[in-house]
Amino acid sequence: MDSIFQCQSLDEVREQIDRIDQALVALIAERGLYVQQAAGFKNSAAEVEGGKRVDQVIRRVTQLAGELGADPELTAAVYRTMIGFFVESEMKVYQAQ
Repeated sequence: MDSIFQCQSLDEVREQIDRIDQALVALIAERGLYVQQAAGFKNSAAEVEGGKRVDQVIRRVTQLAGELGADPELTAAVYRTMIGFFVESEMKVYQAQ
C-alpha cells in the first residue's frame, strides 16, 4: 500500500474506518449479485459448492493480502466465511431454477 491519510485525531481515524466500511459493504453486496448470477450458469449442486474454485480464490486472496500488507490468515478466514454464506445463497438460487 503506497500511503494512507495521516490522521490527526481519533475522530479522523474513525471517519477513515467508516469510509472503508462503506466501500467494503458495497463491494460485498456487488460480489453477492455476481454470485447469484453464477448460479444460472451451473449444471449441478456440486458446481455450486465449487471446491476447486473456493481453493483457487483462497489462494489468490491470500497471496494478494501478502502483497498489499494485509494479514493473510485474517484475509483467508474472512473469505472462507463470506464464501460459505455465498454458497448457501447461490444454492438457494440454483435450487429455485
